[in-house]
Amino acid sequence: MDEAPTGVMTVYWSRWFRRIMEDLEREFEMFERELDRMLSRVSKEGAEVIGPYVYGFSVTIGPEGVPIVRTFGNVPRAEEGYRTPFVDVIVDDKANQVRVIAELPGVSKEDIDINATEKTVEIKAERGERKYRAVVDLPVEVDVGSA
Repeated sequence: MDEAPTGVMTVYWSRWFRRIMEDLEREFEMFERELDRMLSRVSKEGAEVIGPYVYGFSVTIGPEGVPIVRTFGNVPRAEEGYRTPFVDVIVDDKANQVRVIAELPGVSKEDIDINATEKTVEIKAERGERKYRAVVDLPVEVDVGSA
């Protein structure tokens, strides 16, 4: 079987690669146009854009071999000694309800204190070494007496 000359194969692969790169470029351009369209719609409708949220930590070894953990970011931190629980807020317009769900592992119902206003819910729970605290902004005003 005769092999194609090296120059012909180089041209073939060069064209093939160029076509793939052109296809990718078209896809990215379409993505960029769609993203611009969505963002302009958000700003026209007056929606508040919040963020970005950044939180992280770095770990280094100190002079005596002890790890040093430093946190960084613009996410509000919990009070000293308290963990911030994972919280989800669900608005059910049909039932005229707002549900606040917090994950508080290791504490019982009796260990949880809840204080609410028309616009916020404060959740605090303590049991032994486990301490949680969160202040949750509600997306709609609520009737505290109906809770």
